[in-house]
Amino acid sequence: MNLGNVFRDFLYGLNLKRVLKNLPDTVLIVESDGRISWVNDKATTVFESGRRLLKSYHFDDLVDKGREKIEKSIATRTPIIAGAFTPTAKEFFIELNAKSYRGSYIVTIRDITAMTNVLTNAEQTSQFNKEKNAMLVKLANEIKSPISSIVGFSQALLDGMGGEITEKQDKYVKIINKNSNDLLTFMDKLIEFSYAESTLYEYDYQTFDIINSIQNIIRANDFAVSNKGLTVNFDYEEVAKRAIFSDEKTLKTIIQNLFETSIKLTDTGSISFRIFYPEPEMIKGMKVFDNFKENSLMQISISDTGIGLQETEMDGLFEPYNQLDKTNKKNIVRSISLGTANILARRLHGVVWAESEVMKGTTFNIIIPIEKDFALKHE
Repeated sequence: MNLGNVFRDFLYGLNLKRVLKNLPDTVLIVESDGRISWVNDKATTVFESGRRLLKSYHFDDLVDKGREKIEKSIATRTPIIAGAFTPTAKEFFIELNAKSYRGSYIVTIRDITAMTNVLTNAEQTSQFNKEKNAMLVKLANEIKSPISSIVGFSQALLDGMGGEITEKQDKYVKIINKNSNDLLTFMDKLIEFSYAESTLYEYDYQTFDIINSIQNIIRANDFAVSNKGLTVNFDYEEVAKRAIFSDEKTLKTIIQNLFETSIKLTDTGSISFRIFYPEPEMIKGMKVFDNFKENSLMQISISDTGIGLQETEMDGLFEPYNQLDKTNKKNIVRSISLGTANILARRLHGVVWAESEVMKGTTFNIIIPIEKDFALKHE
C-alpha cells in the first residue's frame, strides 16, 4: 500500500479536511523524515508564508529541534513549548501537540508569543500567567462589587427611587448605567477566562442528561432570543435516550458562550442546536481522540442565520491574546468568551471550531468524549 496515497485520501476526505481547515489551531502533517506534506490555512498565517513554500521546508527548519519535540509530545501526551521561526527568520513561541498516524505525524500548533510576551523562559512565564489568573479569580468579588453598586444605584435613579431627575440628568445616568453594565459584563467574561486558565480550576465529572442541560441553557437565554424575535430549533433525535459522562458545568459554560455569540451575530432568523455522533472519518487523526470507540464521542453544533464572520475575524477567533495586537479591539469580549470555550473544551479533552460565511451565518462545533473511561483517560 502506498503511504502517500493513503494520506492523500485521508487528508482530502471531505469531512476531515473541513474540520482541520477550520480548527482554531495551526495544523501540519509532518512525514517521518521531517518533511512537511500538508498545512492548513492557519499555518500560512502563523508562519507568514504560502503553502508551497512551507511544504518545501523540513520541520526542524521551522521549529527548534522540531522532530525531537514531536517525539516528546507523543511520548508524554502533553503540549510542548518550543521556539519557532518563519522562513524570514522571525522568532516566536509555540505550544506544540503531536500524534502519530500511519508513519507520519499530525502536529497542531498555537502561537503563544503574545501570552509569553516574547520571553525566552517560557516555563517561567507560564507559571506567572497561572499565578496572575489565580489572583484575579480570588479578587473577583472585590473587583465586581463596586461595579455592581454603580449599576444598581444608577438603575435606582432611573426608576425614580431617588426622586425626580431632570431630562439632562436622566440622559447622563443612562450613559453611566449602560457603561457600567458593559464593564460588568467584560469583567465577568475576563474572570471566567482567567478561571478557565488558572490552577484553581476544579472538575466535577458525573453522568447527566445533555438534552436537559441544553434546554435549560435555551430557557436561560429566552429574553435575549425573544428580544430579537429569533427562533431556536433543537435536534437531538440521534441521541434522545443517551446520558453522557462529562463535567456538566464546564460543558454548559462552553455552550452558553457559543450560544451568546450566535445571538449577538444574528438579528433575524433562527439558531439551531444539533447533537449527534460524529462520523469516524471526520475525527481520525485529531490528536485528542486516540483509540476512540463507536459512539464514545458526541458533537454539538450551534448554527445561526446571522451576518457571519469576515475572514479577518476568523483569524484568532478563539485566541484573545492575539486580539490585543490588533488595531481594532471591538471584538475583544467576544474573543475572550470564545477563548474560554476553547480552553474548557481542551480541559474536557475535546475540540471546538467555527465555520462561517458572510451573510449566511456561522456554525460553532464541539466534539467531546462522553464515556467514563474515555473521558477520564488523562485525569
